[in-house]
Amino acid sequence: MAVGVFDLFSVGIGPSSSHTVGPMRAAAVFAEELKGSGSLDKVAGLRVDLYGSLAATGHGHGTMTAILLGLEGFHPEKILPAEVEERLAAIAETGTLQLAGSVPLPYGVKDMVLRPLTVLPRHTNGMTFTVSDKEGEVLHKATFFSVGGGFIVREGEEDAALKELDESKKELPLPFRTAAELLGRCQSKGLSIGEVMFVNELASRSEAEIREGLLHIYSVMEECVATSLKREGLLPGGLKVRRRAPDWRERLEKEDKDRDPKYWQEWVNLIALAVNEENASGGRVVTAPTNGAAGIIPAVLYYALHFAPGMDKATQEDRDDVVVKFLLTAGAIGVLYKEQASISGAEVGCQGEVGSASSMAAGALAEVMGGTPQQVENAAEIAMEHNLGLTCDPIGGLVQVPCIERNAIAAAKAINAAKMALWGDGTHRVSLDEVIVTMRETGRDMSSKYKETAMGGLAVNVVEC
Repeated sequence: MAVGVFDLFSVGIGPSSSHTVGPMRAAAVFAEELKGSGSLDKVAGLRVDLYGSLAATGHGHGTMTAILLGLEGFHPEKILPAEVEERLAAIAETGTLQLAGSVPLPYGVKDMVLRPLTVLPRHTNGMTFTVSDKEGEVLHKATFFSVGGGFIVREGEEDAALKELDESKKELPLPFRTAAELLGRCQSKGLSIGEVMFVNELASRSEAEIREGLLHIYSVMEECVATSLKREGLLPGGLKVRRRAPDWRERLEKEDKDRDPKYWQEWVNLIALAVNEENASGGRVVTAPTNGAAGIIPAVLYYALHFAPGMDKATQEDRDDVVVKFLLTAGAIGVLYKEQASISGAEVGCQGEVGSASSMAAGALAEVMGGTPQQVENAAEIAMEHNLGLTCDPIGGLVQVPCIERNAIAAAKAINAAKMALWGDGTHRVSLDEVIVTMRETGRDMSSKYKETAMGGLAVNVVEC
């Protein structure tokens, strides 16, 4: 199907959409296929091979435990944090997982085969699942790639998936692949960028379903922040990174009781830090469009709801309208990155995650603040232009340093980009399409050391303990 707003914003668990959500989803698909094949009761052996970036940073990203949960039949958008803790504790204690939820099989993290130096042709995030009977005969085998944002592609079906994507786009009322095409749709129909996205979403959902779905997405973002602010102490993983969001909130509530505009950046920083600290804890988050960049859009949306002109007099319905418009516009810009480049840190570096999210947030903020389609496109372009070349080199393979602070910095950058665009008339020298293509080419040229392998940059130059 054509990429839509609910593909770019989906509920999952931390700490990574490409290394946690995607692998869990792939393992769940494999388990369902096995169950449907009628061969489940014959399974006596299981093998999981992880390649490239999944193998290199899988321990820090929770890849292996996510796969175990997926093999038990859990899906990232449905599983609750309590279920995650309960099932992983049971597997660790017994050394047995419940394959497809029904067949006990001795298997754990230590049984997975890691091949960090082997990169499969399609994508660096490759994984192969194989089950066999007691004679060693293969019953079912499949290779999947986690291509960013929780999206997965099956080996051998890449061309078919692209063909299906192209066919599904023909069913959309206002299809677009580039920013130029998107602006053309806006001009010919007299619509905003968010409204073009809304018309396309109506091809598969009712207006009420779209609105309810997007408000639910925002409610999960809010729940994520609330949960994070209740946690204390250090983040898991061994880096001994201290949670800062609860202390920051306490200080802000003392210093800024009335939401003084001069504190806008402190509040934006707080929301971004809270979301990404929760993500680092393996909590429930919204991919926006990835887990590693999950704090940027909620933080900028918080700014829109609390500090944009006129919001102090807004009704709840007005605020809901802002949420819907913001997410639709951000989604339209996200489609451009999925279509023309990548949102996978393992493929193009952090410019594809934090850069894309900052660009999406900047454009969305410009729209809800009254920007024209040209100003929205300009805001998105400015934000990405100044994230070009951003590497993905998290210390210890954990989505903590520099990832958490990077979300706060990118959120402020998005707000500044929107303000700069709104002070202009929409005309500018560099187009969003040119920047997206540049991001893709920069990612292609970037050394693999700086693309989520923990083999370069901060990952090797900072002592972990």
